[in-house]
Amino acid sequence: MITSAQIRAARGMLEWTRSDLAEKSGVGFSSMQRLESANGVPGAQFKTLEALKEAFEKAGIEFIGTPESGAGVRWKA
Repeated sequence: MITSAQIRAARGMLEWTRSDLAEKSGVGFSSMQRLESANGVPGAQFKTLEALKEAFEKAGIEFIGTPESGAGVRWKA
């Protein structure tokens, strides 16, 4: 599961706007605002978070750690 901080960090690394991420993931813009403003793992359906994760991974982002310990993002090797 990914956290709100990981979503913000990955978007920043890619220099994507919320609109860019909404378009690439199929998640609505207003949902993006809500998900990014949460603390920890945002309250969302699994398929929504999975769509975001897949969009980031296609763009070269790797999610590391767990929500409980060391959650982060980095470029895929």
